[in-house]
Order: sequence, then structure tokens, then C-alpha cells
Amino acid sequence: MITSTLNGFSRLALILTAVVVSTTACGNPSFAPEAGLPSPQKNSSSAPGFVLPSQKIEMFQQRYKLNDTHQKLVDDHGDGFAPLYGVRNFRAVLNGVVYRGGANNTYNKFGKRSNMNPLPDVGLKNLCKEGFGTAVYLYPDNFATASKSTSCQTADGQASKLTYVHFTPFSDADVTSIFSKVQTALTHPETGPLYLHCWNGWHASGLASALILRQFCGMDPETAVTYWNLNTDGNAADARFGNIRARIRNFVVKPGYTISEALRRQVCPRTAL
Repeated sequence: MITSTLNGFSRLALILTAVVVSTTACGNPSFAPEAGLPSPQKNSSSAPGFVLPSQKIEMFQQRYKLNDTHQKLVDDHGDGFAPLYGVRNFRAVLNGVVYRGGANNTYNKFGKRSNMNPLPDVGLKNLCKEGFGTAVYLYPDNFATASKSTSCQTADGQASKLTYVHFTPFSDADVTSIFSKVQTALTHPETGPLYLHCWNGWHASGLASALILRQFCGMDPETAVTYWNLNTDGNAADARFGNIRARIRNFVVKPGYTISEALRRQVCPRTAL
């Protein structure tokens, strides 16, 4: 009887192991799986609710469930994920840490205005509530009219603050500033993810994202150009966008902005590894 029971447990263990292996094998097809994630544990020297950095990244990966760099959580009209209303064409760049998109001004049900504007207040507030630490507007138009700091309370009752800044990916100095923000978000994920946006979430946000993937993930020039083309949602045919493709191809990796291989495997798309 004891032997029979043990054999039953052994068979159950094998079945459970097979399920785990099968689930892992069918996992995220584009972004790399989490690498070296520590087991959940409390840090006695930290405040209640402390979350380890790698777990903080995984938390956003699980919340948004974006399996590749083309998939959108929010569509072109700003619909699809109500807690992020106010943005458009929301996609992952470095999964769990850096996201990209546009600003929902044209289709905003709370008040429409010209597309050539920064994020509306509802977008800033919702990014804050979601736990984002920084939003970066990639055009200068009307940025002076936007709130540069938004305070809120997240869904789990934590006080949070979103900082809103302006940089352009068409300036080498500003690209360095963007990389600095990215590096902070990567190495200190407790500060919250970074949201990069232009007007539609296609051109300037695509350029900034392509340069980030080249810098931090080692994406090669042609793959990065293809990435930019695909994520314009068909709005890449205009010949004037040749200068953007040239900036992506001619980009030279900047010293001092790097991450560990383990972190790369956790946040970078597979095509860059």
C-alpha cells in the first residue's frame, strides 16, 4: 500500500513537471523570458510591501502581457485598456520597463484638441496611477502648457508621482538624456516604468525606441529599421522619413549606458539577443 501511494505521488510529480515545461515552452514568442528571477522573499530591512527589482519588472510584464514589440495594449483611438486611457498605440520597448506610444488628443472623449499636443491631463493622471515614474514628450509643440509633475494614488493605495519631460530623438544630446532616463528605469525599476511618446506613437517614438534597442539590446541596424517601419502602422512610405532610417542605421553605441546580460534577457525582444 505504501509503495502504491508513493508511485501515485511520483506520477503526479511527473505530470506537474510536464505541465510546467510545456507552459514555459509555449511562452512569450518575442520578448525574452525572465532570466534569473529570485524566489519571492521579504527584505526585513525594507518597508512593508517591498518588491525586489526583478519582481517589479515582472509585475508590469504580467499586467500588460505584451508578447512582442508590435502588439498594442491601446489602439489608435485610445481604446483597449481603460486604466491607460489618454495614450494611443501603447507598445512595449523594453518589456516591463520602457513603453512607447502617442497622446490621445484627436479622439479624446473628455475633450478633443489638435493632434500636435502633449499628453492630455487624463493621460498623465492614468500613467501616474499605473505607477509610471516618467513620461517623455518627443516633440516641443505646446509642451509649456502641460503639467510637469502629476501626483496620485495607485490602485494599491501607494502615493505616486509622474514626472513629465521633453527631449527629442533628433538631437544627439537629447538622445543621451533619454538613455539616462532609460538606464535609471532599468537599474532602479522601483521608480516606475518610462513612457516615451510623440503624437501618434509612430515616428518619433519609433526612432527613440529603435535607438534604445540598438543601445541596450544590441539590435543590428537593419533589424532596427525594420522594427521602425513595422510599428508606423503603414505610415512609413513618405520619402521624408528617410532621415529617420538613416539616424537608426548610422547610430553609434554610446559608452556608459549598458545593462547586464541577465537584465537583457529579461526585457529585450528575442530579435535583439
